Amino acid sequence: MTTSAFPNDVAIAGVYEHPSRFSPNKTEFQIMAECAKGALDDAGLTRQDVDALFGASMTMGMMGIVDLAEYLDLRPDYLDGTNIGGSSFVAHVTHAAAAIHAGLCTTALVLYGSTAASNSMAIGTGGTHGSKNPDAAFSAPYGMTTVGSYAMYANLHMKRYGTSSEQLAEIAVTMRKHAGLNPLAKMRAPITVADVLESRMISRPLHLLDCCIISDGGGAVVVTTLERAKDLRTKPVRLLGCGEAVQHQGVGDSELLTIAAKQSGEAAMGMAGVQQSDIDLAMIYDSFTITVLATLENLGFCEAGAGGDFVSNGGIGLGGALPVNPDGGGLSSNHPGMRGIFLVIEAAKQLRSECGERQVQGAELAIAHGTGGTIGDKHSGATLVLGVD
Repeated sequence: MTTSAFPNDVAIAGVYEHPSRFSPNKTEFQIMAECAKGALDDAGLTRQDVDALFGASMTMGMMGIVDLAEYLDLRPDYLDGTNIGGSSFVAHVTHAAAAIHAGLCTTALVLYGSTAASNSMAIGTGGTHGSKNPDAAFSAPYGMTTVGSYAMYANLHMKRYGTSSEQLAEIAVTMRKHAGLNPLAKMRAPITVADVLESRMISRPLHLLDCCIISDGGGAVVVTTLERAKDLRTKPVRLLGCGEAVQHQGVGDSELLTIAAKQSGEAAMGMAGVQQSDIDLAMIYDSFTITVLATLENLGFCEAGAGGDFVSNGGIGLGGALPVNPDGGGLSSNHPGMRGIFLVIEAAKQLRSECGERQVQGAELAIAHGTGGTIGDKHSGATLVLGVD
């Protein structure tokens, strides 16, 4: 592993996942406030220790991060309301580490909260209505949706490599097995490959059980200096490597099956000085089953086109070659619309050996990758490599 100062002088000192999956009597900011208290308690810190605030949501507007600071009665020295979709909070950890390393702050609080389920938000099927982006004129009239874009990616992968619906279903089945070991997970009842294939078609070839659930929820992460984290309540989780990327169609000249994870993953693992074989578990954004397969291929855990075999026969389950999303992921545990923060939370808890029945035994090195937007089209990617001593 690299021993350079950045990002090795920064650590995650506290995490908290909101236990509710349906909170009709709470606002996003209420959920964020409860998560902030939980993460600070986890670290053994107080609100007065926070001098940097990071946050985003699907509804926070231009001044959203300022409104959040007011709601929490914080006057931070550093603010970051970056919103690049579901990967935002993975990127926020990187930004917090950079700010801490630069001396702009010492203790950062990263927050997310959502009432997507209780407000009946159409996340995957809502289309692009009202978009002011120039490209919307070329896609919105044709009814493109998020799930439609992922389905097109899946169709191309199937045509090029022979990937099957059964292989995609294996991902959903594995996530549900993991969720059965997570008392907070929304969907815990076991499912089979046949159940996935018999669930209704949403956008061919993606069935209902190939799609993430929709829930309320939220989370928080406390980032501080490694030196300070060593004196706090929980075992420090070190930030070893980080990377961010954007992928788009490049005026028609991009390889559509290459996603942002390839660029951000190479940067993060290169910075950490690790290889894929060193990783003990992976937290992968799973908006759809195809998202997991595409991400694993682009992060280099298997060759392009080999993802179907890699995820089959328990390969990404607990005890498999690479345990993926031991919490059950967005497919079964929770997905409030932007799931990146939960990747960081579960990775940290796994590395601290706090996950009970779903614990990956001996986990010392984890990768967390968030996706924002739609693969096969424009999207963001953010990757972290995390470890413990």
